[in-house]
Amino acid sequence: MTHVQIPSPRDRYDGPVTPHALWHTRRALLKDMGFLGLSALMGLATGCSRTPEDSGGVNSQTHRKLVPGEDPSAVPPDGVFPAPLHPDYRDAGRPLTPEAIAGRYNNFYEFTQQKDQVWQLVENMKTRPWSVEVGGLVQRPKTYDIDDILTRFAMEDRVYRFRCVEAWAMTVPWTGFPLLHLIQEVVPLSSATHVRFVSLLDRQACPGQRSDHWDPAGWPYCEGLTMAEATHPLTLLATGIYGHQLPRQHGAPIRLIAPWKYGFKSIKSLVRIEFVNDRPGTFWNDFAPHEYSFHANVDPKVPHPRWSQATERLIEDGRRVPTLPYNGYGKQVAHLYE
Repeated sequence: MTHVQIPSPRDRYDGPVTPHALWHTRRALLKDMGFLGLSALMGLATGCSRTPEDSGGVNSQTHRKLVPGEDPSAVPPDGVFPAPLHPDYRDAGRPLTPEAIAGRYNNFYEFTQQKDQVWQLVENMKTRPWSVEVGGLVQRPKTYDIDDILTRFAMEDRVYRFRCVEAWAMTVPWTGFPLLHLIQEVVPLSSATHVRFVSLLDRQACPGQRSDHWDPAGWPYCEGLTMAEATHPLTLLATGIYGHQLPRQHGAPIRLIAPWKYGFKSIKSLVRIEFVNDRPGTFWNDFAPHEYSFHANVDPKVPHPRWSQATERLIEDGRRVPTLPYNGYGKQVAHLYE
């Protein structure tokens, strides 16, 4: 498969950049020494470092220090993390967001509406055992165990911009694989026009699903893409971040990433992927269609009814910067909407 090149002009950087060869030398050294977490290395690349209070405990089986929100019962297969860094996605035109900040600022309404509290409320969510059912209009429906996914598909690191519809943004390194690779295994029928994604439903573990603020019938969280969007090389099924498995506030153990769309399209904690022949209902589009469109492509010229989308706020320092059409990926995806 031909990989698209994401533009990354050096003059857009406002911080130090670690040369590609040096980054991989450091990655290999850490892996040889037994460090599976890449967050310390990312700190070298961005000028940031973690502090003792960032510790999330220790996994009793691997003795590896966990990051806050990581499921201590989840032990990924050996050799999965850290994954090789894809050369076409080595940067996104600006420095990485420090992991300690990105891990404590999340939208995950299954738990709470308070972004800075999600990571503290995920302790009852278990990510093992976990399976993802893939079906609908396909020739080969299949149910994947998450550890089978981690070893069956070749994982790679990709640095992507992430843009929320609420006009905040971050830049993070995901670990995952193109959704296209899974689609090729199940072989969709020609009648399939869209892909529907379904998140977990666990009211015992997820206090937000018990909240009176939401209609209980609105759960589980669902999202959708066209077939053209789902098979685009940028569309990723992410299983890790910052060189280790996903913490629960980021959508463990597997989530969708479509970097040219507003973040609510990148559904977390997937349990089902279904191929359908019409546009599926989605959580926010059904809840407030006048505010949240189905496509939800990042567009600085189209304001949200309650705020402008012309600029975005970087969560690491509060700076406001111009919003780029399609979040900076217009060269790769604009043709999908002509």
